[in-house]
Amino acid sequence: MAETQKIKIQYFRSMIQSPVKHKRVVKGLGFTRLHQIVEREDTPSIRGMVKTIPHLVRIVD
Repeated sequence: MAETQKIKIQYFRSMIQSPVKHKRVVKGLGFTRLHQIVEREDTPSIRGMVKTIPHLVRIVD
């Protein structure tokens, strides 16, 4: 069985003044608090979500 690739994403900047669409993307990625790190599958849809809000999240090694 092939193991799926994972990507670690950190939520490092507040979304207080962000548009509603960006807030929905942050929640869709599963973030609940600032400086949280989540691990998600490395799929084109997740990469697209991260690309939408590069000023709020970063990819962690």
